[in-house]
Amino acid sequence: MKTSINYRFIVPLMVSVLFLSTSIQNIYAQDTKKNTVRLKADYIKTMNKEAAFNLRATSRVDGSNVDVSDIELTVFNEYNDEEVKLGSAITDGNGKCTFVVNDFNLIKPDSTGLYNISVSFKGNDFYKRASKSLSYKDATIEAKIITIDSINYITATLKDTATDSVLPDQYLNVNVQRLFKSLRIGEEFNSTDENGTIIVPIEEGIPGVNGILTFEVVLKDSDDYGTVKALVNAPLGVPVVDESTYDQRTMWSPKNKTPLFLLIFPNLLILGIWGIIVYLIINLFKISKSKI
Repeated sequence: MKTSINYRFIVPLMVSVLFLSTSIQNIYAQDTKKNTVRLKADYIKTMNKEAAFNLRATSRVDGSNVDVSDIELTVFNEYNDEEVKLGSAITDGNGKCTFVVNDFNLIKPDSTGLYNISVSFKGNDFYKRASKSLSYKDATIEAKIITIDSINYITATLKDTATDSVLPDQYLNVNVQRLFKSLRIGEEFNSTDENGTIIVPIEEGIPGVNGILTFEVVLKDSDDYGTVKALVNAPLGVPVVDESTYDQRTMWSPKNKTPLFLLIFPNLLILGIWGIIVYLIINLFKISKSKI
C-alpha cells in the first residue's frame, strides 16, 4: 500500500515538471529569435524655448544594421528613487524621433544637481525590450550683441545652472541661421575664458530677410551638459530684396497664374483645328447626299 501511494504522487509530479520545462524552453526559444534593439539618446536645450531628446533605435538583423521604425519609445525622469513618465514618441522610417519638453520644470534633478533620464522600449513580436540611460547637468548660455569701435560682436557666457558658476575652457560654436544650413562665423573653435565668456566679431554684408539675422551660440555634444543653444536676433544684415515672381504670370508660376498668351493662343489653335474638322465633316456629308 505504501509503494502504490508514492507512485500516485510521483507520476503526476514528473509529468508536471516535464510540461513546465518544455514550456520554459519554448518561451526561451521564442525570445532568442527576437532581435536586440540598440537605443541612442541625445539631449538638446534651446534657451528660453524648449528641451528635447533626439532618440534613435537600431538593430542588427541578419548581419546588417537596420533602423527600427514604428516603435514607441517612452521617456522617464528618475529622481529621489522615483521614475516619472514624461511621455513617448514613435520612431520614423529612419528609426529616429524627437521627444520635446516645453516646460523645463517638468524634469527634476537629484540631490547632486544631476538630471537622470531613461528611455525604454517594451518590446514586441520582433524585437526584445531595451532601455537607455542618460545623465546630464544643466547649463545656461547668456548671449547678446555689443558694439566696440563701430564693430559688432556677439558675446556669450556659459554657466552651470546648479552652482551658478562660469565654465571656462569650453568650446562654443557661433553660427548665423541660413535657409538650409547654419553658417559658421568667427574661429572654428571659440574657447571660453576664465570668465566663461567668448567674444566673436560679426562679419558685414550677411544678407537677411528685412535685415534681421538670427545668431546661434552652441555648446555641442558636451559629455556633462549635452547640447545647449542660445538664439539672438539682431538687425545687422543686408536687407534681402524680394525678387519672387510667385504672384506674377510667369512660366514657373502656379496654374492659376498661367501667362495669358499660354491660355489664349493654344485655345485658338484648338478651336481652329476643330473648326476645320467640323467643316470637312459637313462637306463630306453634303457630297454623300449629292451622290444619292
